[in-house]
Amino acid sequence: MTQEAGGPVRAWAGLARFGPPVALVAVLLGAWELYARSSGISPFVLPAPSQVLGSLWEFRSEALRHAIPTIAETVVGFSLSISAATVVAIALDRSGWARRAVEPLLVASQTVPIVAIAPLVVVWFGFGLLPKVLVVVLVTFFPITIALLDGFASTTADATDLLRSFGASTGQTFRKLRWPSALPGFFTGLRIAATYGVVAAVIGEYVGATAGLGIWMQLNQRSFRTDLVFGAIVLTAGLSIGLYSLVVLAERLTIPWWRASRTAGATNRRSPEG
Repeated sequence: MTQEAGGPVRAWAGLARFGPPVALVAVLLGAWELYARSSGISPFVLPAPSQVLGSLWEFRSEALRHAIPTIAETVVGFSLSISAATVVAIALDRSGWARRAVEPLLVASQTVPIVAIAPLVVVWFGFGLLPKVLVVVLVTFFPITIALLDGFASTTADATDLLRSFGASTGQTFRKLRWPSALPGFFTGLRIAATYGVVAAVIGEYVGATAGLGIWMQLNQRSFRTDLVFGAIVLTAGLSIGLYSLVVLAERLTIPWWRASRTAGATNRRSPEG
């Protein structure tokens, strides 16, 4: 394929990938707009998307003031969660009995509703940054840890035996084989956790905060500003998508070979035999 043809092909591939979801969102928003304006329903009950965006723009300075704490809580909590999950997963991978002892507790921790834990965290640690960060860590720690453990387990015994036959130490085997093998699973866990991180911060703010999108939702709800409540939801969704996109970008930069191998595999599956 020539370089001149590569551009249109990539453009068409991007359109084929993102066109359907964009079109579906546009149809849903159009239907929402039409219904809100033609049904006679009160804007206090269901504002039109255009009204939501207009109010969000009108109160953009206030929205930004509340979005900044939420972003800070999410970034700090997500970073701590990644660090803690990596350390714990490596430690559990090095000890089989420790993994068998701890993994059921990790699973059991996810059965407790976060909405029940968040108020207690606020009571214990106050209304500052710490409780919201801890809520983010509690929500995002599990998927990252489990994904990384599964990534370590995906390392083949033949590859491990081959490295050891060349005299590689346990540390060298980990750095050159087990860790690279675990990276695809690690980033899968990060993508899952990224979709929860911002929501976890908002939940922490909702039960006790002085600023943030969660408290802004509450204030607007009490003021019967449904349009701004929807605006806060739009900002929360936008921040979640942004964090997810950053994880995807980091994955492409860190393990480009993984995406290339997946693309090649998908192409081979679609190609006819012979």
